[in-house]
Amino acid sequence: MNRRLFNQGLLVLAAGVSLLSVLSAHAADEAPDALIQRLTQEALDTIQADKEVQSGNVARIAQLVDEKVMPHVNFQRMTASAVGPGWRRATPEQRLRLETEFKTLLVRTYAGAMGQAQNLSFTVRPLRAAPDDKEVIVRTLIKGRGDPVQLDYRLEKTPGVGAGWKIFNLNVLGVWLVDTYRSQFAQEINANGIDGLITTLAERNKANAAGAKSENSAKN
Repeated sequence: MNRRLFNQGLLVLAAGVSLLSVLSAHAADEAPDALIQRLTQEALDTIQADKEVQSGNVARIAQLVDEKVMPHVNFQRMTASAVGPGWRRATPEQRLRLETEFKTLLVRTYAGAMGQAQNLSFTVRPLRAAPDDKEVIVRTLIKGRGDPVQLDYRLEKTPGVGAGWKIFNLNVLGVWLVDTYRSQFAQEINANGIDGLITTLAERNKANAAGAKSENSAKN
């Protein structure tokens, strides 16, 4: 894959995921394509208005992710899919640690790109789904500097408390996020087990945090 396009895809993914915001009272009744339309617009509006987000402030982005994103993402399913068969063998404690470290990894991976995610526009393509479908794909096209970027969302309809459409995977430039991590995680699990994967993720997160701290110090 062209490296420039992939990096642009990461930038757009940051814009589309890290700041998704929604009024939960309406989420259960909202069609999935209408939901993504509103979420993306709110994300881009926030990026334009929040100077800390534009500067790549990881703490600020993490706060927004916790408050705005997590209620609308099935993060347990996302983590389980990324871990693959090893998830079934993991203990409850291991699963919790995997979710925590995976979430931190995603936040810090895309935080650095947030400052560049400006002057973007988007189009939500017509939804191809039956009224009774429980899983759908909403396809969007993000436009900015350079070539347009395909960004697709895979969502599931959830029942009960907090019912509504939840995101559980994303596709950037033809590459599904969970699938990309699944191949990486499988290698680590095969070599060092679930605890080895947890350790690797934790070490990567510490390194990313140290790098972000050094970069912020340099800016100041």
